[in-house]
Amino acid sequence: MTKNIFLSILLLAIVSCKNDDKSSLKVKKESFVFASWTSAGNTFDKLKWKKKIKYYDSLGISEILVSGAPEILEKIIPIANQKNIKVHGWMWTLNRPNDTIAMQHPEWYAVNRNLQNSLDYRAYVDYYQWLSPFHPEARDYIISNAKEFMKIDGLASVHLDYVRYPDVILGADLQPKYNLVQDTEMPEFDYDYHPIARKQFKAIFDKDPIDFEHPELSTEWRQFRLNAVTTLVNEIVAIAHTKNKKVTAAVFPFPTMSRQMVRQAWNDWNLDTAYPMLYQNFYRENINWIGFATKQDVNDVDFPIISGLYSPALRKPEDLEKAIKIAKKNGAKGISIFTADDLTAAQKAVFIKLKSEFKK
Repeated sequence: MTKNIFLSILLLAIVSCKNDDKSSLKVKKESFVFASWTSAGNTFDKLKWKKKIKYYDSLGISEILVSGAPEILEKIIPIANQKNIKVHGWMWTLNRPNDTIAMQHPEWYAVNRNLQNSLDYRAYVDYYQWLSPFHPEARDYIISNAKEFMKIDGLASVHLDYVRYPDVILGADLQPKYNLVQDTEMPEFDYDYHPIARKQFKAIFDKDPIDFEHPELSTEWRQFRLNAVTTLVNEIVAIAHTKNKKVTAAVFPFPTMSRQMVRQAWNDWNLDTAYPMLYQNFYRENINWIGFATKQDVNDVDFPIISGLYSPALRKPEDLEKAIKIAKKNGAKGISIFTADDLTAAQKAVFIKLKSEFKK
């Protein structure tokens, strides 16, 4: 009896050791990602892209988020694969400047509190031409655009951008550029009072938000608009996942802030990864703010965070290094720079230094 017990204990110990060995094999140190947003332009130049990929690789950049037509991305991916660089398809989602198909349908566009159509009244800049997430045909068109990216073999993700409303409040440093002081939510920048949105809201609450004395104080009206974008994103994600494709997004700094500034509740989205644009200079904040925002993002969602950095605001190499390290310290799985294409020699040296340092 005693012998049998001893053999049983010994057998359990051996099995346990084997399981521990298997567990240790599964533990793999994740590398800190260096990524960059970039543009493919309107034509494909093979030699140009070979040089670009070689350049990104020299900096330790392992992911690029490329704005361009699907047929161009298809040609970039094999070149990037030679250096193990992942290519994401950067898609402008609700903001569709000079979209020849959308422009044939003025009824697809978002509407502000002055009842101005976004195609006719372009808030801030001419390329702000926003579709309404409430119009079913506009939604179908956006989803069809995403599906075109999903067809690309080897694409790392469909990377959604401008998946929000126009800025109801600009960053503090941007307001003077438009001679604005936005201490209230101004009606010309407050979207989406699309007829379909108002009709749907009234069907639930028996009220038309255009009649509110202070619509900016209505939590129901704000949440109603947030939900329209969220359901659009999550529908795209659901379709992508059936095709074994991932969906990522460039989003505003952290969910509480993005809800207020651009009506974007990205903590409710079923993303695979988020790339919050932590451009501290837009908000007249210091580099420590990047760490604060990163930590908030990591706490708010259960998917990975890649902290977006703005290279012109980090010209001093010590600032760039601090920004990268503070993002890493606060839980980011990597950083994405906008953009690696215009880095100074001193900034490039920071990437090369940290590429080596983070591998140790």
